[in-house]
Amino acid sequence: MRVPTAAVTAGSLIGGWQLARRTGIRPLGGVVLAAGGVLAGREWARRTSPAVTAGLLATYVGAFGLSHPLAKRIGPWPSVLAVSALTAAASYAAADRKAAR
Repeated sequence: MRVPTAAVTAGSLIGGWQLARRTGIRPLGGVVLAAGGVLAGREWARRTSPAVTAGLLATYVGAFGLSHPLAKRIGPWPSVLAVSALTAAASYAAADRKAAR
C-alpha cells in the first residue's frame, strides 16, 4: 500500500507543532516531525529519484524552519497551515500524483 506523503508531511508538521504546544515539551514535536520525515522520505526514495527525494526533504525541513519567523509575522496557526500546505503540494506534485497513475 502506498502512503500518501502529502498527508504525512502536512500531518506531521501540524501534529508536531500541536503536540509541542500543548505539552510544552518541544522535543516531542521534534519526534513527530522526524517520524514524518522518515516515513515520507522512504516513500519518496521508492517513488522518485535521489535528487527529487533530496529536494522534497529540503522542502520539508525548510518548511519547519520557515514556520518560526513566519509565525511572528502572521501568527502561529496561519504559519503552520501555510508551510504544511506548501509541503503537501510539493509532495503531491513530485511523488504522490505519479504514484497514483
